[in-house]
Amino acid sequence: MADPRIIAVDLDEKTILWRNADVEQERRIAVFDLLEGNRFAPQRAYPEGYAGPYRIRLRVEEGRLAIDISSEDDQRLETLVLGLARFRRPIKDYFAICDSYFSAVRQATAQQIETIDMARRGVHNEAAELLIERLEGKIDLDFDTARRLFTLICVLHIRG
Repeated sequence: MADPRIIAVDLDEKTILWRNADVEQERRIAVFDLLEGNRFAPQRAYPEGYAGPYRIRLRVEEGRLAIDISSEDDQRLETLVLGLARFRRPIKDYFAICDSYFSAVRQATAQQIETIDMARRGVHNEAAELLIERLEGKIDLDFDTARRLFTLICVLHIRG
């Protein structure tokens, strides 16, 4: 029986050099929300018709995103590798707007925070659409899953 969802997500801690409390909170929320509800359906046929649930590990290797996909009992099924060149701008924009947002939360008016948050959501949504596009034919995922995965991809790019 198919169960196309992620039940565990791990980030390669060797990839992450540094993260502040705000980023750590974003990571925790993204992981929690991802595990609460997601659609993640790899399109490749796995041995014995395995169709979920999945454990994933995200890492960056030589400028590429590697998504290790494993079965519920942690048997490696495949590793998908995506070039990150098309994500450089969205990641950079997302970092910049998040910095503005985190600063605004501490000292700006509610109107200013709302404006920055709308811009942040816009960048996040565009990046989620790009991720869905890049995974087409490899993994079927819903929009909310793509948004949360993009947040985690950003966490992997923090360099301190």
